[in-house]
Amino acid sequence: MGLLPDFRIRQLAKEKSMIEPFLDKQVRDGKISYGLSSYGYDIRVTDEFKIFTNVYSAVVDPKAFDCRSMIDFKGDVCIIPPNSFALARTVEYFRIPRNILTICLGKSTYARCGIIVNVTPFEPEWEGFATLEISNTTPLPAKIYANEGIAQVLFFKNDELCEVSYADKKGKYQAQKGIVLPKL
Repeated sequence: MGLLPDFRIRQLAKEKSMIEPFLDKQVRDGKISYGLSSYGYDIRVTDEFKIFTNVYSAVVDPKAFDCRSMIDFKGDVCIIPPNSFALARTVEYFRIPRNILTICLGKSTYARCGIIVNVTPFEPEWEGFATLEISNTTPLPAKIYANEGIAQVLFFKNDELCEVSYADKKGKYQAQKGIVLPKL
């Protein structure tokens, strides 16, 4: 299994519609960068967020998630409270080929501010908008900028196809459109 360089990512984006919309270069211009990079793709976050709240004293349970533990927010800047986190989704829609696996890591600009982005791998033949967890590990409020870079996706290609893909097992997060909360 090997890491894909920019020209292979560009090729897959065009031939397989792997990333839509796809930008074949980095956009910076006073923004947190996004678009194609040397060995990955810097993804953006939309202007829709679900911010955790303790107003209802709900218990966070991945087997029985209580939607009252989150508030919806839409805007160009999301403020995440101290020691809290928010869920968001990518601007980009992904269609991962059967011989590709991705790993997503937060951008260093945010990490240096104590803001950590967690995304699980995009498995072979998964597709959809990725739901992102953005954690504010600081004792201060933190800003997240919509439609700017948030994380980098690294693409790993295997010479052999997997036996069972995410589509084959009818994964519960297949073709997700919005911010998707935990499912059992």
